[in-house]
Amino acid sequence: MYYEPGAISHGLPFDPFKSCVVPRPIGWISTTSRDGHDNLAPFSQFQNVTFDPPTVLFVANQRSSGGRKDTVRNIEETGEFVWNMATYALREAVNITSEEFDIGVDEFQRAGLSKAPSRLVRPPRVAGSPIHFECRYLQTIRIPGASSVGTVDLVLGRVVAVHIEDSVLKEGRVDIAAIRPLARLGYFEYCCVERVFEIVPPDNSALRAGLEGAAEGTRKALHGKRT
Repeated sequence: MYYEPGAISHGLPFDPFKSCVVPRPIGWISTTSRDGHDNLAPFSQFQNVTFDPPTVLFVANQRSSGGRKDTVRNIEETGEFVWNMATYALREAVNITSEEFDIGVDEFQRAGLSKAPSRLVRPPRVAGSPIHFECRYLQTIRIPGASSVGTVDLVLGRVVAVHIEDSVLKEGRVDIAAIRPLARLGYFEYCCVERVFEIVPPDNSALRAGLEGAAEGTRKALHGKRT
């Protein structure tokens, strides 16, 4: 099967594109508006950008009725947001918060979620989530689409604080299989991480530190190479 988006139809009953780039981490983003209203929404296009310093991005399409998402507007107006890890145990709440509510509606309340205070930013954290990133806004890159909904805002943020529940740490490492992070597939499908395996990289200290995301280790390894 071959197709060209917008030119040659794929001929399938369902569009396959989003099912080809999988699994995708979920950006479950909490914000607080300038006038103090909390907001929580999931975005299926989320990723880390670099680890030194820790930086993340998420991509928000426009509202189906037109206009930018509340999340993006809140972040640009206040300069802050929090990423909350979505897990299998929280899957129903994630789904509820994906609804396009009116401005000012508190998705935490709609989904029956408790709030936990952040330390360096104003937006609250999802209390039931095991991992959170408190973030400062960096910039928005607006990418025009072929439709109003297809237009997106790519939002970048610097991670200034990280929360990890002690219960999900095992021998000094995050126990991903125990957390069961939720990930987005295509169609209406999701998956969760339940099995983890290792592939050890070549014996290169800088490479290993980079793959681990260890900023100090990478700097030391690179400095050692130059001396």
